[in-house]
Order: sequence, then structure tokens, then C-alpha cells
Amino acid sequence: MTFDLIELLKTVAIGIIEGITEWLPVSSTGHMLLFDAFVPLKMTEEFKEMFFVVIQLGAILAVVAMFWEKMNPLVIDKRKISLDKSTLGIWLRVAAACLPSAVIGLVADDWLEANFGSPVTVSAMLILYGIAFIAVEKKNKNKPPKRFSLAGIDLKTAVMIGFFQVLSLIPGTSRSGATILGALLLGVSRTAAAEFTFFLAVPTMLGASVLKILKFGFAFSQAELITLIIGMAVAFAVSMLAVKFLMDYVRRRDFTAFGIYRIVLGAAVIAVFYLL
Repeated sequence: MTFDLIELLKTVAIGIIEGITEWLPVSSTGHMLLFDAFVPLKMTEEFKEMFFVVIQLGAILAVVAMFWEKMNPLVIDKRKISLDKSTLGIWLRVAAACLPSAVIGLVADDWLEANFGSPVTVSAMLILYGIAFIAVEKKNKNKPPKRFSLAGIDLKTAVMIGFFQVLSLIPGTSRSGATILGALLLGVSRTAAAEFTFFLAVPTMLGASVLKILKFGFAFSQAELITLIIGMAVAFAVSMLAVKFLMDYVRRRDFTAFGIYRIVLGAAVIAVFYLL
């Protein structure tokens, strides 16, 4: 691939899009695919496929940095190292929740990308889950959650949330959107649902990124390496703001606005691609 000022600006734009949409329930991959459809990136299809996944590591690192105290199971006290059982228990439940998407993703990843990466699929998923968010929030309006914290999410609930994450293998669904929606349906509070999504994203996206890099190989050109580093760095910086916004938002409001946004965006994309 070639690298010039225009491509640099496109890479920065993709990093901003990823940083914002990775954590909001609006589909980061869907937004990046739509951006590429309107403003094509000058890179090989093989690199682009890998780039759209690995760039998400920047967003993941932002969450690790912000939630390190909650995510770190190691306790160091006067040179003595021990494990915090509560945090370790959360990670064990997260590991169990990762299994459904890991197994299905390994088997069906190439097929899903080949058959569900079109603008119409992305638009349909944006609209479908937008409606789902509005319906779930309306249903839960006066219904108190059963689980208010990460510690309250038991193994069974975690695995069920993991099955909801499988839905995000289809572009336009949103990994965070699918897991948050599933958690809400299972009686988890919005705050706990968002935090569990953060935990779940770390091994999920780390594993997906490693697989994509291994599939692509390590023979990066200089331009490709620069593109990857810049995209991840921008995604990291923007995610710091996006995560803070999301946590402040869910303490005061529900996800109805995101549902409306998804529907409007999906309808706009269909209009542009198929009606105009």
C-alpha cells in the first residue's frame, strides 16, 4: 500500500471511528466498513481485513489502562504476591463467556466475512438491533435489575452473555451492543453490563487480533506498519474519552438513544446505496 497525507488522514479518521464506536453499542466494524465504502482506503483487502480487527487493540488497551485496578487480580503487599479471589473469579467467568464466540469464530470467521460484509447486511443489523434496544429498554423501564455488580454475574449468566456475543460476528451487530443487550435481558444493571463488556473485550479482541496477524503474516511493509500503529494510537486516545462518556451516560440514562441512532444510520445507508 502507498502512504501519503490523504491516507494518513483516513487512518486517523478510522482510529477516531474505532475509538468512539468500539464501546458504544453501535458497531465499530460496521462503521469502519461504511467509512471504507464511502472513502476507500488504499490498502490490500488482506491487510484491510486484518487492520479492521487489530486496530481494536488500541481501544482494548485504553480500557485496561482505565480499569487496571479492577482488572488486575494480583495483590502485592510487602513483596508478597497473592491473588484477589473476587477478581480472579470474574476473569474465570469472563473466560467461560469467551468460549462460544471463540469456537464459532474459528470455524465460521472466513465464511461470515465473505457473506455478511456488505452495506446492506451492516444496515440491516444496525436497524434490527436498534429496534431491539428500544424494545428491551421499554420492557425494562420499571423493572429493577437482579444483578447490580460484576460480582453478581454468576457463571450461568456469564456464559449466556457469551452466547449473545456470538451475534456480533455478523458485521453491523456490535460486540458491545450484543453483550450489553444480552446482559440487560438477563437482569444485569446497565453499569454492570458495560463493565462486563469491558472485561469480555480484552481476551476476545486479543485472541481475534492474534489470529488475524498470524493469518496475514508478519511481512508488513513500512506503510502498513505505520498505518497500524497510528490507527491503534488514535483509537487508544479516543477510547479513553468514549469509555468515560459511556460510564457517565449509563448511570443516568438508558440505551434508547443508541437504538434510534442505529435505526437512522441504517436507513440512511440503505437510502444512499440502494435508493438514490
